[in-house]
Amino acid sequence: MAPVQVAAEVGLLEVMLDPVDRAIANAPLDDESVTEDDLRGIAESRASSSHGDIASTEQFLAEFGLTGEEFERMGRTPIESHLPSR
Repeated sequence: MAPVQVAAEVGLLEVMLDPVDRAIANAPLDDESVTEDDLRGIAESRASSSHGDIASTEQFLAEFGLTGEEFERMGRTPIESHLPSR
């Protein structure tokens, strides 16, 4: 088998075995209809981004009362419910 074919097979196996990829592939389609409010929000977002008016990460986190440092710490801290039982 040619190296290119081996690389393709490895990539395919990785995708097939990755639980997140499998979950995404098997997720049901979003059949919820788009509302007028959704369409307005989409139009506003497109208009803002076309003018370069995009929120920074700091602004986004501030909406949730977080700093970048707090967010990074959250990513390193295990959630108690996901720890093994003792």
